[in-house]
Amino acid sequence: MERSRRRPVRRWGVVAVASASALAVALPATAAQAASGPSGISAQGAFLLDSGKNKALWSKAADTRRQMASTTKIMTAVTVLDTKGVNLDRKVTIKQSYRDYVVRTGASTADLRTGDQMTVRQLLYALMLPSGCDAAYALADTFGTGSTEAARTASFIGKMNQKAASLGLKNTRYDSFDGISQRGDNYTTPRDLAALARHAMANTTFGTVVKSASTRQKAQNVNRLYTWYNTNKLLGSYKGAVGIKTGTGTAAGPCLVFAAERGKRTVVGVILNDATNRYPDATKMLDWAFDTKTKVTLRTLPPSAQKD
Repeated sequence: MERSRRRPVRRWGVVAVASASALAVALPATAAQAASGPSGISAQGAFLLDSGKNKALWSKAADTRRQMASTTKIMTAVTVLDTKGVNLDRKVTIKQSYRDYVVRTGASTADLRTGDQMTVRQLLYALMLPSGCDAAYALADTFGTGSTEAARTASFIGKMNQKAASLGLKNTRYDSFDGISQRGDNYTTPRDLAALARHAMANTTFGTVVKSASTRQKAQNVNRLYTWYNTNKLLGSYKGAVGIKTGTGTAAGPCLVFAAERGKRTVVGVILNDATNRYPDATKMLDWAFDTKTKVTLRTLPPSAQKD
């Protein structure tokens, strides 16, 4: 979320995209096919991808650049997980500056406590479930290079952009590690974001994290238990939903990157700037892709959960 209301590692799997050319998404074969699709989708931009075949199923303004809010954190996680020799059990000490950052920006938070030690794996849960910008800061500070926090976080954002380039995401740019864009230079397209999501879901650690509706994680050095709820309400609501990430910002509007499995088929979807209907629209898009009709009652988050 861009703003809140306050309150041994497996490498990329065989379905991961290995090159920019492999990431290129096939366009619908005919004009008639391109014109067909789910009706009444109110999102400004949207995309549906058959992940296994890496085939575009339907899109709306697929290549129009838009801000993406906390869906940025998909790339934050990918940049960490794709670090050569990454140790997910590495301990990271939470700094007061991470807490100060979320207070200063009004950002969504995992409420990480100063002095607590958390593993990288735990910070990925803190990043992706409650959309913790404090967790994003901790990961950027840990995996960036430089002699100061500012230098290290800037270095990490540079790595995010390098990863985007290596994956062939030509219309994607990051100026933040969490989606809080100071200059408005943090954007993507539905097509690029679907390709990134497909790549991310090929990593077993990422997939395990984002399909979790909730988690409890204990700090490594003190007797403190964290409980985090996934802000993605499709989980536990739509049959076969397996992720991925919400995002909401003033400029970006409500966003959602989602995935669902039916049988041996996985469909990835993207919604950018959907003012009122991102979950109903995601349901329509998935039902159209799977040629089915699903009755959905959205999972209710407890009052203590973050909103994104």
